[in-house]
Amino acid sequence: MMCGITGTPGTGKSQIGDELARRGHTVVRLTATVGPYVTGNDEERDAQIIDVDRWAAGFVPVNGFVEGHLAHLLPCDKVIVLRCRPDELKTRLAQRKYRETKIRENAQAEALDVCLIETIDEFESSQIFELDTTGHDAAYCADRIEGFYRGECPADFGHLDWSEFLEI
Repeated sequence: MMCGITGTPGTGKSQIGDELARRGHTVVRLTATVGPYVTGNDEERDAQIIDVDRWAAGFVPVNGFVEGHLAHLLPCDKVIVLRCRPDELKTRLAQRKYRETKIRENAQAEALDVCLIETIDEFESSQIFELDTTGHDAAYCADRIEGFYRGECPADFGHLDWSEFLEI
């Protein structure tokens, strides 16, 4: 079974992926798979341009986890959408030395539920688990993810409302 871990940059995907790998799970980092599909750079957004359709079509499914902010575009059996309160997300991204415009863009995307909405558009509700990482460490989050992966924790999403963080 292939389980995607997606979310806005800074929500904890890499740290949680590291924890799941330490626990013996197969974890594929999507950043390591997109290289051949990069078609350019978006200087304004400080991001690579990826031929997502070609990448998804060529992706070889794994038995385990695929981690990255594009994971919800793959044919996963289940998807975990990591979330983080936008004010905390800004702090995390600033610590990574992101540009202010990129921090603002990602915080807005998180407040607007962008990754969750894209996931809901692609998957059945029974396949989706939304996890708020705000104030939680990787071990706690990995415990919750393993429970969903094993079917011990039901699908659940749509309870977070961060519209108060929208910047107009």
